[in-house]
Amino acid sequence: MQQSELSGRVALVTGAGQGIGEAVTRALVARGARVAALDWTPDGIKDLEAEFGRDKVTAHTADVADSTAVEAVVDEVENTVGPLGILVNVAGVLRTSPVVDITDDVWHRTFAVNSTGVFNASRAVARRMTERRSGCIVTVGSNAAGVPRTSMAAYAASKAAATMFTKCLGLELGRSGIRCNVVSPGSTDTAMQRGLWADDQAPQRVIDGDPGSYRVGIPLGRIAEPADIADAVAFLVSDRARHITMHDLYVDGGATLRA
Repeated sequence: MQQSELSGRVALVTGAGQGIGEAVTRALVARGARVAALDWTPDGIKDLEAEFGRDKVTAHTADVADSTAVEAVVDEVENTVGPLGILVNVAGVLRTSPVVDITDDVWHRTFAVNSTGVFNASRAVARRMTERRSGCIVTVGSNAAGVPRTSMAAYAASKAAATMFTKCLGLELGRSGIRCNVVSPGSTDTAMQRGLWADDQAPQRVIDGDPGSYRVGIPLGRIAEPADIADAVAFLVSDRARHITMHDLYVDGGATLRA
């Protein structure tokens, strides 16, 4: 890792208060970026701001589903921290349920955060990046966007929408020198993942797979750590990936058996 490969760049990370978003924030700071950490609750992002200091991390509270609030945060960051060169869309929600039992509220909230939230943040930042003809946008999706999952229809569909949106955005912005990519994690040791575990044997069942739910295991034999996903994001926003755009990088230990 080059300690200063992102030096001088300003990044906005949504969902930065915990899990993958927190790990992405740490990874970008470690590489020299200044990070505007956004989450809908202040606790985690305030802790990051206190740990690193406001010269490296600033905390911003907003619901990514609220386009007006997102636009206000982007304005604030551009005016007080600096021009945004990086956006990482991490904010997401997951509620499991068979399709016949999904409530309207769960369906709409899942898409509001996982899909519309990506649109809101990307649109706001892309408008500024286009004027400067430079920048990188990475959306953290899910391998569920490409493989059907039982009891995860809303989540999988919303992540599939976010993935295709990001690729379309990359196609539109390519001539402006802006790269847009997706990182698709599999099972990762986060609070979201642990919320699905009913007992101490659950992690091993994830690794082994579950024929009853048509789910294969993880060939590498381990559940990802948030840092594994963050390292993939950090690569894609760096100049080492300067000729990569509209790519969907699966970081799932081979769980999808993706060709």
